[in-house]
Amino acid sequence: MVAIEKYHGTGNDFVIVDAAEDVPDRRGFAIELCDRTAGIAHDDSDTTGADGILFLALEAEYRPPRVVMTLVQPDGSVAAMCGNGARCAAAWAAERTGADEVMIDTPSGTRHAVIDGDEVEIEMGAPTFDPAWVPAEADEPLIETDIEGLTVTAVNTGVPHAVAFVDDVDEVDIDAVAPAVRHADVFPEGANVTFASREGDGYRQRTFERGVEGETRSCGTGAVAVAAVAHRLGHIETGETVRVSPPGGDLQVTVGDGESFLRGPAVLDFETTVSATPPRIHGD
Repeated sequence: MVAIEKYHGTGNDFVIVDAAEDVPDRRGFAIELCDRTAGIAHDDSDTTGADGILFLALEAEYRPPRVVMTLVQPDGSVAAMCGNGARCAAAWAAERTGADEVMIDTPSGTRHAVIDGDEVEIEMGAPTFDPAWVPAEADEPLIETDIEGLTVTAVNTGVPHAVAFVDDVDEVDIDAVAPAVRHADVFPEGANVTFASREGDGYRQRTFERGVEGETRSCGTGAVAVAAVAHRLGHIETGETVRVSPPGGDLQVTVGDGESFLRGPAVLDFETTVSATPPRIHGD
């Protein structure tokens, strides 16, 4: 049996496993537990399944403590970065060490996180529109470019996003529109597809996530992508903190010169044990 904890950041939910635990098939483990119909469930949670499994290796002897984060997604793929996942990883590490700062090592780079009560702010690196880094098959940045009938701007905020500003995100049929963009030939590694619409002094957001292959209740890299594109298009100022609201709650994003920050809640749902070698698992 494996001890697990279920966390979420504005509804973006993750099963956290200490990397020291023996899970012989991480890909199969993630596919089974993340399944939204028959995956991990618990009396203390109103959701079934998860948006990914975070395997975390804590190195508590460092100051601040470090966590090596590996995110295995519901389709078994490994994501280079996840903003909400990294914030949950920071909260998990803080709970074990008592630290209010944590360094998160991800395939996309090392990120500094600050824990403030139930909220975590994480440094997300510099968004890039360079097609070589998105990546995109293009000679110039894709800025408000028609891709599969949708006007998008391509940006990498740890993972690639195609961001489309629309009048009302609620009016978008994401399952009908997003897959063609997600799999468009111009994105050799695929792309997350994020929709945003202006609301007051912030933005509402919905994201179709690569690897989940559907809409999630929140996407941290997507929230940063919304702010980064808004900044690129001149809608917000350098260093301005803007509210970005996916369906799961509010996030705060700041895009500066060569850096960006993501802030929001990271909450423990429950703890339980599951089989290291599923099939179909339900929490006790």
